[in-house]
Amino acid sequence: MNAPVYPQSDAEIPRRRRELAPGPLEAFRAFSASVFADGALPGKTKQLVAVAVAHVTQCPYCIRGHTQAALKAGATGQEIMEAIWVAAEMRAGGAYAHSALAIDTIRQAASEVTPPPGA
Repeated sequence: MNAPVYPQSDAEIPRRRRELAPGPLEAFRAFSASVFADGALPGKTKQLVAVAVAHVTQCPYCIRGHTQAALKAGATGQEIMEAIWVAAEMRAGGAYAHSALAIDTIRQAASEVTPPPGA
């Protein structure tokens, strides 16, 4: 069975979204428009942030959509790739920082197994 994991987008999918939950869809659209509007950060910067986050969340739809939106907002290929590298560093940095949990667990397990000195 070679069915794709992600379906090809077609007119049926957004139509069904509207039918199944029109209120939340409209609220989400308004929220999204508000978030990506120019503000303290320009829309181009917000789209670059979205491209980076999409790579961390690994959403292929978001990667494509926000890359297209970033290009439309005037981002260059170099800016987009730098944003992706920032995301990669942050994700790797998160794994490195969270290694403290594994180290702490190893330390706790070792103290449970190893008798204290003089015991």
